[in-house]
Amino acid sequence: MADQFRAAFGNHPAGVAIVTATGERGPAGITASSLISVAADPALVAFNVAGDRGSAHAILNADSILIHLLTSENTQLASLFAKSGDERFSRIDNWEQLESGEPLIHGLGTVLRCEIHSKTTAGPATLVVASVVEVLDGESTAAPLVYHQRGYHSIGDHSRLTV
Repeated sequence: MADQFRAAFGNHPAGVAIVTATGERGPAGITASSLISVAADPALVAFNVAGDRGSAHAILNADSILIHLLTSENTQLASLFAKSGDERFSRIDNWEQLESGEPLIHGLGTVLRCEIHSKTTAGPATLVVASVVEVLDGESTAAPLVYHQRGYHSIGDHSRLTV
């Protein structure tokens, strides 16, 4: 069943985001392809976090996070933040820590500043629901980055289907 499930969702494209927070060891971040919009009013999003070590631990224990919605130009960062290890932020120089404490990576399109609303254990993962308290650079129209068939892709006018 697990292989069939992976195959089914491997064929279901998902948007790609980087979730960042500040933990005990400094800035932390993960790549997430499970991000969904839950509600618009109040603005709620949800994503899952696998495990509870390293960056995942920092995000699960943070009060506030940033969700960076990636564009097609951000594949290298998506790959970097998908790998385990604490050295992610030392490999990039286009970030700063906001006054509210979260690490903001510049040049990634729209960013959502969120407060953790709830966390629910779901098998080996944790489902995180977050309240969006601020939208930074919400006017981005760059082509989004999606994950499909174990690889990164872009969608936009070139992939638009007519009905």
